[in-house]
Amino acid sequence: MFALALTDDAELRPLMPWHADEFLANLDRCREHITPWVGASFVATDAESARRVLQNYADRWARDDGGIWGIWRHGTLVGGVMFVSLSTTTGVAEAGCWLEPGAEGQGLVTRAARVIIGWAIRDRGIHRVEWVTKADNARSIAVARRLGMSRDGVLREAAPGPDGRADLEVWSVLAPEWKPEG
Repeated sequence: MFALALTDDAELRPLMPWHADEFLANLDRCREHITPWVGASFVATDAESARRVLQNYADRWARDDGGIWGIWRHGTLVGGVMFVSLSTTTGVAEAGCWLEPGAEGQGLVTRAARVIIGWAIRDRGIHRVEWVTKADNARSIAVARRLGMSRDGVLREAAPGPDGRADLEVWSVLAPEWKPEG
């Protein structure tokens, strides 16, 4: 299995169904922190649901329409990046991320997202990579900006949630605009 260094103490690796226990432990450490920002189907609550989430992404990888990679810091899974969708037919992909609070502020998500976006554009022929986030998720919006993405607009009240409907911001970068080293 490959591992790609993101920093001296962090690396990016494929996140597979057999990582379910590590994934669940990571989610347990950041559950409160990420629950407002990610879909309920992502936030697994036991080993079986963690395995199902990761199996869903493994199946997406096998169909060539998505994938998930973990960020390990000092050997511990602290978050990751994913393609929620990826279509070589339309040339459009949607990237996403999650990270536990103790790993924030070190550029790990930006570096990891840069790796998968570069791969999608360079190797898979993706023309447009989207980043969709709740409009009040300042950290996610900051990542989109650091990746050189442009704000396409707001989908008003597009996301249902426990506190009512939330606006989503759509950010994107096109292949001709992509700068691998931001």
